[in-house]
Formats: sequence, C-alpha cells, structure tokens
Amino acid sequence: AKLPGIDNQYAYAIYLMAGMLGWSLFAEVFGRCLTVFIDNGNLLKKMAFPRLALPLIVTGSALLTNLLLFVAILVVFGLLGHLPTLNILWLPLLVLITLGLAIGLGLSLGIINVFMRDIGQIMPIVLQFWFWLTPVVYTTHMLPESYRDAFLLNPMTGVVMGYQNILVYDKTPDLSLLAYPTLLALGALALTLFLYRRAGEDMADVL
Repeated sequence: AKLPGIDNQYAYAIYLMAGMLGWSLFAEVFGRCLTVFIDNGNLLKKMAFPRLALPLIVTGSALLTNLLLFVAILVVFGLLGHLPTLNILWLPLLVLITLGLAIGLGLSLGIINVFMRDIGQIMPIVLQFWFWLTPVVYTTHMLPESYRDAFLLNPMTGVVMGYQNILVYDKTPDLSLLAYPTLLALGALALTLFLYRRAGEDMADVL
C-alpha cells in the first residue's frame, strides 16, 4: 500500500517497521521495569546492592535487542529500495526520550506495584490500548481533524512520529512534538527518584 509523501510500493511496510522500532523499545523497557523488583525479590532480600542497578541491566538488554531490530530493519529497507539519509543521526535523541518515558513511568509504577500488586495485572492491558492509541499501524492523517490534538496528549505519539519522519519520510523530527514527551519523561524520572527514596527501604520487607 502507498502512503502520501513516500514513493515506494512497500510504503506501508516501511511505515509500520519504523513505528514498531520506537514502540517496541518503549514497551519492552516499560513492561520489564514494571515487574523488575518483584521478579528479583529474592535477590534483593539476600544481597546488598543498589536496587536501581536492576533497571540499568533491563535497559541495556532492551537496547541491544532494539539495536539488532534496527539493523534488521535497515537490511529490509535496503532490499525494498528505501535507505535513510543523514537524518538518521537524530535517532539517538528519540531513543533517549523513549527510554526516559519507559524508565520513568515503568519504575514509578514498578515501585507502587511492590505494594499494590494489582498494578502489575492492569498495566499490560493498558499497554495494549496504549499501542492502538499510538500511530504505529495508522497515520494521523487518517484521524478526523477534531481528534488529532487529543492524540498528541499521548506522549508516544510525538516520539513514534519522530521515528517515522526520520526513517520513512527522510525528515528531521518535529521538535515541537518532542517537547511534551521530554518534559513528561523528566517528570516521571523525578517521580521515580522521589518514590524510591520514600519506599526503597521498605521494598525488601514487602518482597
């Protein structure tokens, strides 16, 4: 299927892969941070080490997986006759914002999840709805104009559109759409530190 702004018969496949690159990184880090303390409860009880080292390990693993996916996507893009240009150098910025959102939101909820286990049951369902509220499998142009601004309240909308601008349309990301997710990521990371300082000592007892 063809898309406006891209002259390639495999345009939709290219668009889908670009969006999934960003979303898969967010979803993996968010999901694993949500349960990282519960999954390693026995380790936290028996050994004395910084608890925040666990999310770093999770993030490193997810980054490696995402890098391999990125390389595979580039190979497929090449086979489809669609190679990105130097705008690809913007990708590290998008990765940082994606990680900030995933770690900040995931760990904040992960700390709460230690004390309120229902969070861990609910959030995977929320994440599925979140995916469909993010323009990964559809473009924002398909949405009624009256709804487009509402979709921008989803922080991953601007981030995923950034991936698509770079990898699909050969454009720089729209920085105005990245301001909100960046601020939200910083706020979520600050909340994580606050919750960790307040509840960190009690976590091992509850686990």
